[in-house]
Formats: sequence, structure tokens, C-alpha cells
Amino acid sequence: MQEKTPNTKISLKQLFKEIIRWFTPGIGLKRWVLLILAGTTLLGIGFAVLVLDVYRTATHPWWVTVLSYISLRFLDRTLRAIIFGGLGIALIVIGIWRINRTLLRPFLRPGQLLMESVSTYRKKERGPKVVAIGGGHGLATLLRGLKLHTNNLTAIVTVADDGGSSGEIRKNIGILPPGDIRNCLAALSNDEELLSHVFQYRFGESAGLNGHSLGNLFITALTDMTGSFEEAVAESGRVLAIQGQVLPATLHNVKLIASIEKNNKDKRVEGESAIPEAAGRIKRVWLEPSNPKAFPPAIQAILNADLIVIGPGSLFTSLLPNLLVPDLAQAIKSSKAVKFYVCNVATQKGETDHFCVGDHIRMIEKHLQHRLFDIIVCNNQYKGTFPQGVEWVKPEDDLDQHWALYQANLVDSNNPWRHDKNKLASTIMELYLEKTGPLSSKNGNP
Repeated sequence: MQEKTPNTKISLKQLFKEIIRWFTPGIGLKRWVLLILAGTTLLGIGFAVLVLDVYRTATHPWWVTVLSYISLRFLDRTLRAIIFGGLGIALIVIGIWRINRTLLRPFLRPGQLLMESVSTYRKKERGPKVVAIGGGHGLATLLRGLKLHTNNLTAIVTVADDGGSSGEIRKNIGILPPGDIRNCLAALSNDEELLSHVFQYRFGESAGLNGHSLGNLFITALTDMTGSFEEAVAESGRVLAIQGQVLPATLHNVKLIASIEKNNKDKRVEGESAIPEAAGRIKRVWLEPSNPKAFPPAIQAILNADLIVIGPGSLFTSLLPNLLVPDLAQAIKSSKAVKFYVCNVATQKGETDHFCVGDHIRMIEKHLQHRLFDIIVCNNQYKGTFPQGVEWVKPEDDLDQHWALYQANLVDSNNPWRHDKNKLASTIMELYLEKTGPLSSKNGNP
């Protein structure tokens, strides 16, 4: 049976538009086209010298006649130069365009235009260096939106998770929990429609794999093969063809501890998964051991960042475990990057019950003992139905007198207790550009 191939024929007008678009600023192609033209011109001059010598020394009359017609000698010299020059440039441009389509076709998705693909890649390549800090679904949502704006993304993820599949792997095998890292890798994947869905696939209990996800098992296997958790994460990123990088906050096996007030008594709760289940007022959290060393590439990414985004995510079990790594917190304080805090749109049962926006900020600053954020980003759209016990997180009336506050509609219409990835990313990038001005070309060639 003959395989059908897509119809790739285009009109002359479309071809002309496509060629013209290759010369728009920012593509990085013009310099190489000029280099090819210069080389072709020199080659043409050399060939012309040879032809001219034959033309002048020819002893047979038919040589003269043929060369006269080929060189359009019967026309004015200026007109001949325009004709030959125009044909030469057109052939070179068409040749370059077709070569690029042939070479890049294996990397293009069906229906994707080459010019749009190259233009988008170049634009994102010059995007700001963004570091996103957190964990859980909130960080993955943020990354899915930001990857449409920049390729220079670094996700720094907590390793305090001890529940579910990650907790089982951590307890039985002794490696760092891969769950949040797996979610971020899938979010940054270029092929999130297929390969990352396989990576996120979770086996049922009846399969004898205790509900583990394939990605967790994959990272675990790579850790065993390479002998290094961070190398396993890097290799997983290459398999998924991610844009950016995902880094653990620390390589130490840390445990999250909380002091919880319940029935007017303080109670010590151990473990990230046990804290929300304790159903009390969380007074503070800390890590044990209390002074874990930060992962050096994470510190380097923070110090080199143009923009640091903390949140959204579970305040006590996703955000603070990262910020409680002393070297990481100090790097954020020392970084010259613009620092945003993205507040959750809804409270989290057992963790931030009845919290407003200011409660989130004050709790972070209480733990860090430092004023950290340049801008607080929060939601101002309150339409939707929540599960029982979940409320909107709203800013206090006087909050903008204490912090720079920006409010916008950030809600996912299908899941109003979560952020919409596109709304959130667009808001963050617009705020960043408004605060810093147009990004310079330091991250890529103009």
C-alpha cells in the first residue's frame, strides 16, 4: 500500500512571502546569506575570467555566436547586470530555503512552518534567564506557560517530598524523591503531547508496582545506572528534549518538620505528607538536618538570573522547603534579578486555611527574616466553585501600602483553584518587561 505524503506545494506568492520573512530582524540568517553571496560572487568572477579568455581567444566563429547569446550581449550592460544578478540572488535564496527545509523537516511537527519555528526559537533563545522555585502542580503549571516565552528556564525543586510513589522510592531505595522533578521535566518537554504523557503514566495498584509512575521508575533506574541522582535528572531531561533545566534544591536527604498548634497545644509533625493531615495551625517549618548544602548549579542559576519567580505552590510543603536551604536563600537575597512572588489563587486544606495574600508573604518573610520580593502577583477574579473547605485567597485592602502589588485574572476556568498557565506566564513576562524595559541581546545574537 502506497504511503500518502502531505501536499507541500505552495504558490509563487506564498514562496515570495516565505523568502522575504527569512530576512526579518532577529532570525540570524542575513549575515550567512551575505557570506554565501560574497563567495558566489568570487566564484562567478573566476568563472567569468575563464569564459572571457575563451571568448577572446576563440578561433571558431560559432563560439563567439553562442557566447554572445548566452551573455545577452545584445542588451545594455546595466540591464544585463540586473538580470544576471537578480537571477543569481533568487537561485541562491531558493536553494538555501530548500536546503533548510530538507535538513529541518525531521524536527518539524506536521503542519508546522519552518519560518515560524525558526523565528519562535530565536525569540525564545534571547528570552530572559528565569529561575522558578517551588514544587508540585503549581510550579509545573508556571513552567508550561513560561516555556512559550523563553528557553532560558531553570526550575529549582524541593526534595522534601515523602508521600506517594516518591515516598516509597525514597524509603525503600534511598534516593531523593523524584516526583516533583518528574512533573517539571514533563512540563518543560517539547513533546508534552506524547512522550511526557508516557513519562507521567502511573501504574495501577493491581499491576504490582504500588501505583508508581513510569517517570519515577525511570529516574530511579538511571540513578542506579549512573550512580548519581543529578545525572539521572539531566539524562531524563535529554530524553524528553526539555527547554531549560530542572535542578534539586539540595542533594541532602532532608526531612520537613512542622510545629503545629492544635487544641491550644504545640505538636511536632514530621514529614511533608503528614503536615497537611495534622489539621492544625502551622506555626513554622524547618528542615532536618537544619543546614543542608545547596546544589551548586542551583546557586549559580539564581545568581545569573534576570528574573526569579517563587510560587505558585503549597506554601509550607513546596515553597518554604526550598527557601529553608540556607545557601539557596542567601543566593536569592544576593541576586540582582527581579523577584516575583506568585500567590496561590485558593487556600489549601490543612495548610493555609483562611489565609489571605498578606498571610502568605508574612509567613515567608518570617521564616527568612528578610524582605524578599519586588512584586507580589495575585488573582482578582473570584468566579468558580471550590471543593468544600477551600476558599479564595484575596489581598487585604491595605496590602499595596506595604508591598508592590499586581492583580490580574489568573484563574483556570476549568479548575478555578489553580492558575491558568498562559494567563500567568503572560502576566509575569509583561510585568518583567515593564519593570526592566526591552531585553538586551546579551542572551543571544541580534
